[in-house]
Amino acid sequence: MKAILNLAKSIGVARAVAGVATAAMLLGASAPAFAALPVGAQAPDFKAQAALAGDTSTFSLKEALKNGPVVLYFFPAAFTSGCTQEAHEFAEASEEFAKVHATIIGVTAGNVDRVAEFSKVECRNKFRVAADPGAKIAAQYESQMQGNPLISDRTSYVIAPDGKILLSYTDMDPHAHIEKTLAATQAWAASH
Repeated sequence: MKAILNLAKSIGVARAVAGVATAAMLLGASAPAFAALPVGAQAPDFKAQAALAGDTSTFSLKEALKNGPVVLYFFPAAFTSGCTQEAHEFAEASEEFAKVHATIIGVTAGNVDRVAEFSKVECRNKFRVAADPGAKIAAQYESQMQGNPLISDRTSYVIAPDGKILLSYTDMDPHAHIEKTLAATQAWAASH
């Protein structure tokens, strides 16, 4: 009986911790970093409908990698506070990424009907944003939000032209994503 009571207490504590973590993520607070696909893994190839400056076309990872590294970042939903801030920061840094021939692509499973508008307004026509209905691409990259697998987590990858993952970073705080992905692309460029 005592073992059952201890188990019930630990389950209750685990649920409380999970509830606090989920609430923090929804509010945009920093959460512990959970690496999705590891550094050195082969990035899954994908194609998706993506918008740049409001115009939609097909984005192909395989084709983008022919030009240099790809910064693939997953975000929960267009037009939410953390995602808007992250888009602004990637847009502001887009020229620095271009110097090392890096392609930026944002992917979201949330508000997929507003991706074209988000590409103009928040991404400032600087990079593509892809719709991921049902979080299928996020699932390939193990970048689904804990507790809601139909939403993308905030995870960034830098993928080398050979398809290997150079950086894998998950954190609900959007600010470090730009700094870490830019450093990884610059380090790759310096060694090639």
